[in-house]
Amino acid sequence: MLISLLISALTSLLPLGQTSLPVVINTWPFKNATAAAWGTLQSGGSALDAVERGCTRCEVEQCDGSVGYGGSPDESGETTLDAMIMNGDTMEVGAVADLRRIKNAIGVARAVMELTDHTLLVGESASVFAENMGFVAEDLTTNKSMNIFSQWLKGNCQPNYRKNVFPDPSQSCGPYKPRATLKQNKRAQHANTRSHDTIGMIVLDQDGHVAAGTSTNGLTHKVPGRVGDSPIIGAGAYADSSAGGAAATGDGDVMMRFLPSYLAVELMRTGADPSAACKTAISRIKRHYSEFFGAIICANTTGHYGAACNKVPGFPQFHYMVSNSESDTPLLKSVDCF
Repeated sequence: MLISLLISALTSLLPLGQTSLPVVINTWPFKNATAAAWGTLQSGGSALDAVERGCTRCEVEQCDGSVGYGGSPDESGETTLDAMIMNGDTMEVGAVADLRRIKNAIGVARAVMELTDHTLLVGESASVFAENMGFVAEDLTTNKSMNIFSQWLKGNCQPNYRKNVFPDPSQSCGPYKPRATLKQNKRAQHANTRSHDTIGMIVLDQDGHVAAGTSTNGLTHKVPGRVGDSPIIGAGAYADSSAGGAAATGDGDVMMRFLPSYLAVELMRTGADPSAACKTAISRIKRHYSEFFGAIICANTTGHYGAACNKVPGFPQFHYMVSNSESDTPLLKSVDCF
């Protein structure tokens, strides 16, 4: 009885906007994904179930064209998917990258975690694994994605992610070959939020079990075979039920080099407030890439949450979603970038 009274008293002291468990937090204003995850918790599902169903909702709805099928065609016009899910209790992870023909990437990631001893499967072999596990093979191309691809070709394949090659990638399409004399070009800036809208989700259930996950179709016009940060453990997301969870979105080619989600969770483990942990993780990247586009969300084991983002032209704020006991509907939150 005394313990219950103490818990109740401590809960009442939590800062406004920071609530006790359970909590669902995800990147971007993907409200239906938040609602799907929260509904899963409310109906007795686990934190893992909630992450999977929340991300699946985005895959089905093709959130902003950057999650799921029919978006972000690569240089060959194909849409491929990356996803990851992590169990913060057991530290098990399942991930897929460059997945083809299978729409439910987060589902396949969970299958990798639960039906194999592996952590990450990639490319055609990942797709074959998914088919063998009962996932339906479907064409991920749509009229919309083909139109994006055809317009890109008409515009001399601009923008693209090539450098130090011939012919000049800023003026023409390939096939490309390395330059005879290497010319160090400045990294091109691609601060287009519509080409980076990974859904990253963190869920803490009533008992403090933490799970996290991601799902994306990657960069539009990426080099075929490119894998971003989303399915990389500690980069796209990280979960540890003894500390908390974090998930990132943005320029994955840069962000994955710094494992920002892992860093943020470790900072929370040492007592850092989630907002401060997120900001430190972003600051670490800014020291080397001051103009990178990206954001991160964080939640600790008490249900406190926060976010941070790097300020670049056209991206002064980052919006994310939260569901908790404060409201019956998902709440849209924002943070000023720095």
